[in-house]
Amino acid sequence: MAIRYLVVMAIANLVWEIAQLPFYTIGSAGDLHEISIAILHCTAGDVLIATASLLIAWVCFRRRTGWVIGATIAMGFFYTMWSEYVHAVIGADWAYAPLMPLLPVLGIGVLPLAQWLVVPAIAFGMANRNPSFQQ
Repeated sequence: MAIRYLVVMAIANLVWEIAQLPFYTIGSAGDLHEISIAILHCTAGDVLIATASLLIAWVCFRRRTGWVIGATIAMGFFYTMWSEYVHAVIGADWAYAPLMPLLPVLGIGVLPLAQWLVVPAIAFGMANRNPSFQQ
């Protein structure tokens, strides 16, 4: 199940990163090489976050599948919240385009937070229910 989850996470996060490009300044200001590197970098980071979150959740909750799923999603969400705040709001590592909806007060982009609710839920669903995926 873990391998299936991570494979789906990698594919779905790649698609998400491409789809949300217009919501970051690099989507309009970057050249093809910069955009490609950003997509690969962000997708690799997403897979790393997903792997670490799943591993920590599994160590903490082992046979409690619901707890593992909930903790994995929560850790990915809160790490992303922290990372977006550090890198986009108070830092200058990346910037939001005017299209990005922002959380009031914190100024964090809504889409990267939604990503860590939607994508893992889909990935866990596919990993647990789709018999065409084999470990």
